[in-house]
Amino acid sequence: MTNNYSLLMFVLVALAMLAGYPVAFTLAGVGILCAAIGTLLHAFDWHLLQALPSRLYGIITNPTLMAVPLFVFMGVMLEKARIAEDLLSALVGRSKQTGLAIILIGSLLAASTGIVGATVVTLGLIGLPALLKRGYPTALAAGTVCATGTLGQIIPPSIALVLLADVLSNAYQQAQLDQGLFSLQTLSVGDLFVGAIGPGILLVLLYCIYVFFSSKFTVNLPMAPSSATDQPLNRPTSWSAIWPPLSLIVLVLGSILAGLATPTEAAGLGAFGATVIALIKGRVNRTLLVSTCQDTATTTSMIFMILIGASIFSLVFRGFGGDDTLFHLLQQLPGGVISATAIVMLLIFLLGFILDFIEITFIVVPIVGPILLMMGLDPVWLGVMIAINLQTSFLTPPFGFALFYLRGVMPDQITTQALYKGVAPFIVLQILVMIILCFWPALATWLPSQIYG
Repeated sequence: MTNNYSLLMFVLVALAMLAGYPVAFTLAGVGILCAAIGTLLHAFDWHLLQALPSRLYGIITNPTLMAVPLFVFMGVMLEKARIAEDLLSALVGRSKQTGLAIILIGSLLAASTGIVGATVVTLGLIGLPALLKRGYPTALAAGTVCATGTLGQIIPPSIALVLLADVLSNAYQQAQLDQGLFSLQTLSVGDLFVGAIGPGILLVLLYCIYVFFSSKFTVNLPMAPSSATDQPLNRPTSWSAIWPPLSLIVLVLGSILAGLATPTEAAGLGAFGATVIALIKGRVNRTLLVSTCQDTATTTSMIFMILIGASIFSLVFRGFGGDDTLFHLLQQLPGGVISATAIVMLLIFLLGFILDFIEITFIVVPIVGPILLMMGLDPVWLGVMIAINLQTSFLTPPFGFALFYLRGVMPDQITTQALYKGVAPFIVLQILVMIILCFWPALATWLPSQIYG
């Protein structure tokens, strides 16, 4: 009977979200509603709800999650102070291979801002017209800009990796407790940051290879002499646009890799550094500070409300024994852990068509994470795999957020069909990286083992 309640919870959540109700309140409401019905029918132990205050207090006081508003503030400050825009404007016209230049610049923007929306819009306003002037097909130009903007999901420091590290760390400890272990190991944000470096670089290289050969056979790369971006650039101006985001990347990632700061402390350095850079540029005023703080508070509140709702939902789901049912179901599949992992990855990929990465992280990962980890998967490898999988959710229609961001700023000559056609090869490349990781897991696990032992 309890298995039916577990299934009912997912059905109710799906129906409520399709009806347009906010995800956070849907998760919490469905959880409490099903707990109440289960208690009345003697199918749920309501004493389990007494654990909610401690779980919610743990979320509020979690030092790892303190990095979220700091990284958000850093990205919003860089975006509103037009630091990222300066970098792109200065360098986009220097190379005849404009597509490759945009991918490399987008990688820097991803590592410095970590905000997909800001990166896609910036690339769309400046990089997309440059690609079209160079003669790139509309589908290739739109796909390059859209896919490059999503690199902030996998290239650290990434908010997605911070959230995944926290959720998977809890799942890892839960899996160890379920196995009867009491000397618990944890998964840190630093582990996931370092583990994502290799796959992130590989993804950038694959993007560059695809764009290079696609443009080689389809683009004549005509120079547009009337374009301001094609004029010779003043080197000091270019350097002044490069060093701010580059120094911030070195400051944040370098302090983590060198063991000088925790990811949360590095996030504080990043937020402070972004503010200092904006001050040096002379772009800090009351309006910018207020707008930055408001956007940071809005984004952070949304993330934490979803996390609180998902915490209530997962507690009730476990109370109905849904996790045990799912564990036995996945364990009995032919192929064992390989089949279980493949099905979970397929589920996350399909959910990416209708949900964003935050919702999938807080709804699905807490449920399937402990199960897969109990089956012997490496937590760093699993986290990187999920992160790349979640990256596709920004590109998959109809609700891919990167598609919406670019559609709002792209020229009228680019149709929605061309946009979908343009991102399809990049989705395939992301899946290819996941396949490579399956056969070569050391790509994600070797570097963390060398740095953190």
